[in-house]
Order: sequence, then C-alpha cells, then structure tokens
Amino acid sequence: MWAVLSEGWFYASWVVGASRVRAVSPDWPAAGAVLHHSVGTWPLLLDDTTRVVSATPASELVLQAGGWPLGEARVELLLAPAKDGCCTITMREDATVGLGKYIPRPVRLAAIFPRNDESLRRLAYLAERRSE
Repeated sequence: MWAVLSEGWFYASWVVGASRVRAVSPDWPAAGAVLHHSVGTWPLLLDDTTRVVSATPASELVLQAGGWPLGEARVELLLAPAKDGCCTITMREDATVGLGKYIPRPVRLAAIFPRNDESLRRLAYLAERRSE
C-alpha cells in the first residue's frame, strides 16, 4: 500500500475527483513535497495542488489537499498491518480552509464519506495489482 501512496503519479488513479496529475515533487511523499493536479472533468478543469504535511513510511501520510473553489482539506491516511501481510487503511478527511469549512460538519462528512470509500476501493485495487 505504501508503494502506491509513494508514487505521486498514481494520485489521480485513486483519488475521486482528481482527473490528472501535472507534476510531482521528486521527493514525494516527504513532508513539504507538492503534487500538482487538476480536478473536474474536461473542459471544466481546475488546477490545484496537494502538499504533504507529514509522512511516516508504511504507517501514515497526512496531506493538505486543494479542492478550490470549495477550499482545502486535511487528509490522513493511516496504515496498520493486518493478517497475511496485508494492511488496513483508514482515511480521515475534513475541510480546513475555504467555503467547505462553512458547510455544517455532519453534512460535510456525509458528502465526504462515499467519495473516500470509493477512493479507498481504488487504492486497494492498485495495491493488490502491484502485489501480484
């Protein structure tokens, strides 16, 4: 799983809403590294960035993800070993800056959960394919 998260060019393959990756810092996923991506569907694409807040290899990746015009969100990806050499991943996200922060938290989280559920499904597919 960490190998997939460590490859910034895979970001648009697993993050729902991200349509393409334009550039990735060579030190991704080190703290401070930046990933330039676009959100939306052509022809309505918005360019944005996601920054690594902190990273503990094979354990935790914390991102400050751009998603303007709604704003930015803190995204925490927590990895824990599971049976048979697999891992369990937990994804926590919430708005931190911009218009999204003013949406009532229960409504905000109800909208975020299905998107993150699909993102985790896509991430698992990539990790499983990589381990074959």
